[in-house]
Amino acid sequence: MDEAKLKQLKHFVEQCKSDPSVLADPSLSFFRDYLESLGATLPASAQKQGDSKSKGYVVEESDDDMADTEAAQVHVEEEEDEIIESDVELEGDTVEPDDEPPQKMGDASVEVTDENRDAAQAAKSKAMEAISEGNLEEAVEHLTEAILLNPTSAIMYGTRASVYIKMKKPSAAIRDASAALEINPDSAKGYKSRGIARAMLGHWEEAAKDLHLASKLDYDEEIGAVLKKVEPNVHRIEEHRRKYDRLRKEREDKRIERERQRRRAEAQAAYEKAKKQEQSSSSRRSGGMPGGFPAGMGGGFPGGMPGMPGGFPAGMGGGFPGGMPGGFPAGMGGGFPGGASGGAPGGFPGTAPGGVPGNVDFSKILNDPELMNAFSDPEVMDALQDVMKNPANLAKHQANPKVAPIIAKMMSKFAGPK
Repeated sequence: MDEAKLKQLKHFVEQCKSDPSVLADPSLSFFRDYLESLGATLPASAQKQGDSKSKGYVVEESDDDMADTEAAQVHVEEEEDEIIESDVELEGDTVEPDDEPPQKMGDASVEVTDENRDAAQAAKSKAMEAISEGNLEEAVEHLTEAILLNPTSAIMYGTRASVYIKMKKPSAAIRDASAALEINPDSAKGYKSRGIARAMLGHWEEAAKDLHLASKLDYDEEIGAVLKKVEPNVHRIEEHRRKYDRLRKEREDKRIERERQRRRAEAQAAYEKAKKQEQSSSSRRSGGMPGGFPAGMGGGFPGGMPGMPGGFPAGMGGGFPGGMPGGFPAGMGGGFPGGASGGAPGGFPGTAPGGVPGNVDFSKILNDPELMNAFSDPEVMDALQDVMKNPANLAKHQANPKVAPIIAKMMSKFAGPK
């Protein structure tokens, strides 16, 4: 203990000597319990009304502990509502998907003869004539015939896809355009038809991709005109997506931060609770007075020191009640300072009831840094309590370099002036 704490402790002891009623303070109940646990008899003025003589040393969570724990918790915001995306304001007319059965497609595994190719070309010519006359259904029939005759022609599929677009059948047009691109990945007509069909369905981003590829392969004014309608919507969609991606990220960052604060608050509360329990446990062990001297206020230890059946050496006038049967075992060469030199195998004479005389200066003990430090050592205190319970146990502690010198020094303090 540092010097400042020792001075405070000394002042507290002096206060208790002059006014034992100080111990009646409710905040010192732990100290009264400690003294009584050692068998000390407290003056009536030091007793608090309603105090129980037998209190258990069970560590319980007090209301203060619970309040501190709650105060230590960081306020965590309630979980935010799910983000609901608004609709994107887009321009341009769209059509509903056509739900008719899929059109007939050619078998790519069929071997196409020259005759079939010629027949397919003838059917295509009829289809083009029907288109010019506005007979789109007839044109589809001729183009279907051409595809079945020559299923390896990307042009046939691309042409029929363009007719389906005129008929406002985008789903059928997408199927034909995709078939044309499978046959020829560089088919500008295939990309153009599929891009226009996707734009009709409102699939703006996919449409823009197809139309840009078509323009690279074979640009025409129709592709440019459609792109002017498609690209503004694509930009709005991209901006909308970036906005809500940002909002979702911010929301997730907040959630992570709340979780981090919650865990930190729980850890801090657990630390504070453990710290208070440790302080409470430590104060019960030490009793606020390292080594603890029961009720030794005002001229000696009234009633002696319970648990120590024998007195201290003969140099300690008055001794503890009843003497020390059997004394300290011989073998502790030189005895205790101030006591019977040369060991006292047969006990220490001269002890007499009446407690420690008033000429013992307890300040010598409280102001001795070595003793005060030793009193805070659990090993030393366990050994002292062991000897107090049974002086014969001193023999097993004589070889302990930490314990034996402390006992000897205590004896010299109790011996009084020579």
